[in-house]
Amino acid sequence: MDVGDLDPDPIVQFKRWFDDAIEHPAVDEPAAVVLATADPEGRPSARAVLLRGLDERGFVFFTNSRSQKAREVEANPPAAMVFLWQPLHRQVRIAGTVARIDAATEDAYFAGRPRGSQVAAWASDQSEILGSRAVLDERYAAVEAEYQGRDIPRPPHWGGYRLAPEVVELWSQRPNRMHDRLRYVRDGAEAGWRIERLAP
Repeated sequence: MDVGDLDPDPIVQFKRWFDDAIEHPAVDEPAAVVLATADPEGRPSARAVLLRGLDERGFVFFTNSRSQKAREVEANPPAAMVFLWQPLHRQVRIAGTVARIDAATEDAYFAGRPRGSQVAAWASDQSEILGSRAVLDERYAAVEAEYQGRDIPRPPHWGGYRLAPEVVELWSQRPNRMHDRLRYVRDGAEAGWRIERLAP
């Protein structure tokens, strides 16, 4: 992998690799990405989420705004993502800042979700302690009954977040652990990018 092989825009280059992952039969969930956040004291946490949107502004995921990850990015917006497509021997690391997206986009995405997922968004107080599984199941049944025969609106505490990238690193496995690592870094006020090669 050489600098000359890459698109000068990391989003365009990411989309090429993402398309490869979608088309590869051994990649079960190409949109799965580990999202790392930190609380105001700098204590990190990480979890897998699904990439649900991508454009020139960045990488979008959706969650309950009361969840740990949402509370952390509200208080401490810098975050990171890692995509690992092992069958392709590729990894992408992204670092940047997370912000909430607009309500119209949230509404449109929520309206297209499976009904069971819509019910769950109301029933689950994500990241809160539960007394038992039965409590969660009862909440789900109650929400299901409340909206029977009606459209389910987006909960006010559920929405989308965008990680605007400042660094995007592409990693490609090579023999003898002499891997290729090429990193895009924001460069100047024009919001252009420079590409650097890193030692493996």
